[in-house]
Order: sequence, then structure tokens, then C-alpha cells
Amino acid sequence: MKAPRYLACSVAALLGLTGQAASADLLAPEQAEFTTESGWEFAFAPYVWAAGLDGDIAQFGLPAVEVDLSFSDILKHFDVGFMGAGEARYGRLAFLTDLLYVKLSADDEVEARRVDADIELTTEVLTLLGTAEYRLIDAEGGTLDALAGARVWWVKTDLDFSGNVINASGSDSATWVDPIIGARGRLNLGPEFFLTSWAMIGGFGVSSELTWDLMGALGYEASDSVSLIAGYRGLSVDYEDDGFVFDVVQQGPILGAVIRF
Repeated sequence: MKAPRYLACSVAALLGLTGQAASADLLAPEQAEFTTESGWEFAFAPYVWAAGLDGDIAQFGLPAVEVDLSFSDILKHFDVGFMGAGEARYGRLAFLTDLLYVKLSADDEVEARRVDADIELTTEVLTLLGTAEYRLIDAEGGTLDALAGARVWWVKTDLDFSGNVINASGSDSATWVDPIIGARGRLNLGPEFFLTSWAMIGGFGVSSELTWDLMGALGYEASDSVSLIAGYRGLSVDYEDDGFVFDVVQQGPILGAVIRF
């Protein structure tokens, strides 16, 4: 395998590992209400999204390569990360935020003709979603919220190439913001169980060409202040700018808890 192609595949693979780090908005409108003296309700949702990734990725001016990674592939290169969503609600108006940070690393050797070198890659991904919501339906059987906001993406990769012929290092990164619109709802199945889902779409050529986010889950009210959620989510983004390509679809099961206070 020629060295340039090897580097392209290495960069793409590591970037692909970060795909599972795209945000998961596990918060759902809750049946039990916790209202402060000021009238505000708050919730926090730690979660795990076991997503795989497939698509096309390119950095460092190299040709785009196709990636197809499972969640187990991602775990092999995981260094540190944080996932968490939060919501503040006042009556029909609410604000939702979802913050995710992941750092991954990989190293390997390349031997091509007279080149013998070690390659080290480190990738950091930060995504932040912020939306305002308005409750259109608030009934005993369920709720429906319309939302609008933006999602910020930041991807950075550091590459260190050291060998008997070449010693070099470099960094490539991109930051973009996508406008987002969508809806989020809940259907109560009984005193303890409920269905929750959301659908978001954005990008519209402002930054990425298109991005969408779909989720469906079953929820269980474990107590007045804690709910458990298990379901499935898919997230796609198609971004390209000056040789930087991040055109991927991430999907997999999600599991989380919603804590209200």
C-alpha cells in the first residue's frame, strides 16, 4: 500500500471513530412536573449512544475515503469523553442543550518501499446543540413541542509521522454551525411507560449541505424524579469545505436516564 493512501485511510478511520460522538438529545417531556418557586423546571440526561458510522471522510488535502465502523471499533480507540443533555422549561417555553466531547487516538506502522515510519493520530470532536422549544400540545395523553436552534461542530485531527526518511507533524480542523428545526413529542402509554421521539433537519446549505436527526425510544418512570429511556437513533451530516469532508451517517441504540429537579 502506498504511503499517501495509507495516511488517507488512517485519518479517515480515526475520524470515523468520532462519529459516535455526535450528540443524543435524550430529554423527553416528562409526566411528572418539578417546578421551582420561580416556575422553572429543570432536567439533566446523561446517556450512552452505541452508534456505528459509515460515510466519506477527508482531511489534510487527501482524497476522501469510505469508512464503515462498528461501535466496537470505536471503543478500541477511546481516550476520554463526555455526553450530557439539559433542559430548562417555563410553561410552554423551553431551552434544550446537548454537549458532547470525545478524544480518540490511534497509532500504527507503515512500510512502503524504503519508508519505515510510525503514525500517530489524535482526534477531538466537540458538538453543541442549542434550541428553543414551544409546546404546541399539552394533554393527558402526551405532548408535542416545536423547536428551532443550531448545532455547532468542531473536529480537529493531529497527525505525527516519524520515520527513517520523513519526520513531520500537522493539524487539520474545521468548525461549522448548522441551523436546526424540528419537533419533539411524547405519547403516554400508562402511569409508568411512554414513547418519546424527535425529528430534526437542518444545514440547508448554510454550512453543511444537509443534516438530520431521528430518534424513537421507550421510556419508564422509575420514580417521580428519574426516568429510564432505551431506543434507537440516527444522525447524518453532509459537510464539505476546501477539501475537508465529513459526510457520514451514525446510527445505533441509545440508553440514558432523565433526572428532574
